[in-house]
Amino acid sequence: MSHSMKLWERVVEARLRREISEQQYGFMPRKSTTDAMFALRMLMEKYTGGQKEFHCFFVDLEKVYDRVPQEYLWYCMRTSEVAEKYIRVVQDTYSGTSTMVRSAVGVTDAFNMKVGLHQGSALSPFLFAMVMDSLTDKIRQVSPWTMMLADDIVICRCGDML
Repeated sequence: MSHSMKLWERVVEARLRREISEQQYGFMPRKSTTDAMFALRMLMEKYTGGQKEFHCFFVDLEKVYDRVPQEYLWYCMRTSEVAEKYIRVVQDTYSGTSTMVRSAVGVTDAFNMKVGLHQGSALSPFLFAMVMDSLTDKIRQVSPWTMMLADDIVICRCGDML
């Protein structure tokens, strides 16, 4: 991917960044794994110290980055109320993309990509975070302490919410 394309993607990302929930710790500036662990630890101490039950459910989604249907990505952007002009900009970067597969017996013919986020793209981690926001939206409504770190999710519930 060219340097000019990565620069363009950073501009688009900067304009869309505010659409990501506060519970997303992956790929977010000024947030890290240690911030997520600290928040989880504080929740645990608050509820277990008060003699309340506290449960955490950990989910690790495997290889989901390569399995995101592009149509679902557009849906996620629209439900996050991203301006249509930005959706079209992102769609333009995905339209007409093709790939080939190299194996022990040779290389396949080129075929169009309809699934997966671009590898090496500066914008892809942000788009993935937007997809994860959409996937966890209903969960976060009933479990407000749901946290995400890229493709990892922790859902926390205390005794009075079980």
